[in-house]
Amino acid sequence: MSTDSATGADRSEPEQTITLTAEDDGWVACDEETGVASQGESREEALEMLDDAVALYKGEIGHEPTEEELREIGVDPENNESGSIEDSEIFE
Repeated sequence: MSTDSATGADRSEPEQTITLTAEDDGWVACDEETGVASQGESREEALEMLDDAVALYKGEIGHEPTEEELREIGVDPENNESGSIEDSEIFE
C-alpha cells in the first residue's frame, strides 16, 4: 500500500510536522508528533540533529549503556532502572 502526495509521487514515509524557529544563536527544530527538539547553527544542522534525536527517542539507533558508561557519568549500575523521564531525579 502506498500513500500519494498532492503531486502524485509515492511516499514511503508518513507525514511529519516539524517546526523551525530562528533564535539569536541559531535554529531550533521540533518534531510535533514526539515533542523532541534539537538545535543547530543553521536550519540544516538543526534538522540533521533532530533526525538523530527522534531516532534515539524511537529506539531506532543507540544502545543500552554499559555498566562502565553508567559509572563514567556517576550512575550506580545497581540503581539503574528503565523508566519514565518524569520519574527521574536527574531532570528535576
